[in-house]
Amino acid sequence: MAYAYDDQNIFAKILRGEIPNDTVFESDHALAFRDISPAAPTHVLVIPKGPYVSMDHFTQEASEAEIVGFMRAIGEVCRLEGVSEDGFRAISNAGRNGVQEVPHLHVHIIGGRPLGRMLAKTE
Repeated sequence: MAYAYDDQNIFAKILRGEIPNDTVFESDHALAFRDISPAAPTHVLVIPKGPYVSMDHFTQEASEAEIVGFMRAIGEVCRLEGVSEDGFRAISNAGRNGVQEVPHLHVHIIGGRPLGRMLAKTE
């Protein structure tokens, strides 16, 4: 599959400094910032700095350094936000069926309260 990255998406604009954000963590390969519409007391988005649409795109085309840097950023956000002890959810939506709203890879780190079941069974 060919991935078409839209460099006008909101996260690309945040990375270029065109839109402000509430930064939690930044490294050479990732930026983490608070969600503007949090679903829980802790709701941080972690995005790679490269032009990747989804997790599958990222894991297929990113360099080893980008992959390691991005995953370590997720771990550092969990540490900084204090969600590791009581638990958290890390979610990355992809595509239409995954209800991805912004076409730039992002992982939601959500915690700070009981989150309930992730999905209901369907028949």
